[in-house]
Amino acid sequence: MRKPASNEPLDLTLLRTFLAVHRAGSFTAAARLLGLSQPTVTTQIRSLETQLGRELFGRLPRGVAPTPVADDLAAQIAGPLDALAAVADRGHDGTGPAEPVHLAGPAELLCVRALPALAPLVEQGVRLRITTGLTDELLDGLRAGHYDLAISTVRPRGRSLTAVPLTDEEFVLVASPQWAERIGPGMVATQGPGALRGAPLVTYAEDLPIARRYWRHVFGIRLTGQAAVTVPDLRGVLSAVAAGAGITVLPRYLCQDELAAGTLVELLTPDDPPINTGYLVQRPGTSDNPHLTLVRDHLLSEARSW
Repeated sequence: MRKPASNEPLDLTLLRTFLAVHRAGSFTAAARLLGLSQPTVTTQIRSLETQLGRELFGRLPRGVAPTPVADDLAAQIAGPLDALAAVADRGHDGTGPAEPVHLAGPAELLCVRALPALAPLVEQGVRLRITTGLTDELLDGLRAGHYDLAISTVRPRGRSLTAVPLTDEEFVLVASPQWAERIGPGMVATQGPGALRGAPLVTYAEDLPIARRYWRHVFGIRLTGQAAVTVPDLRGVLSAVAAGAGITVLPRYLCQDELAAGTLVELLTPDDPPINTGYLVQRPGTSDNPHLTLVRDHLLSEARSW
């Protein structure tokens, strides 16, 4: 990397802002992360570029792209700045019980998979604080430091978060035995979505997110129409459909017991079912909480059997 245009030491505040932009992939996201205004972040980056005598970011239609100089600088300062932040954020001498681990994610996956998997850690002294919600909101909260870990249904963009695959969800089209009989055995396989005409659709939200994806992936068409029932919790969708409210698309892990018991019926078994990957996400850098690593590693290990 070329020597700075100025011989003065680089300002740590500017370097911290630079690293946030490099990881977040945009000035706006970095500003939210740092609690600054976007013009302030822009001014600080321009000041750092002036000191270095080199351009650090190129503008994109959405966000910015780091130059090779920026990548080189980030590699040099990330470790020291993260270590410094860990010391500054500790706020105590490290004695006493470990801090609670704040875990966020979709309510269904947390309640059905993650929390049962983590239950044995509680006896070891691990304290958990759980938050449920929509993926975009939870990832913003993770970037802002509100959570330690998040389970995300999408891979986050930018460099402010690191993500590793956790589990795959297979989506299935299901109905109660009564509705399956009315539709007719094998009719969806032979007639396609036309066989479902007249069957009420129960979904997670008005825009039919999971069902819409299933229709596009399996049937190759766009799903139109409106839901008969919307429930912002897939466990509620499951119970409504099992009680005879209509048809829906659910992750297999959520309804496998009902399918085995016969209280739900799979209407179609496609050769290539829709699959969605869930990710375990955290902020890069160091943490002085040993329980955070314990929770992360335990989730990754347990997820192999999900």
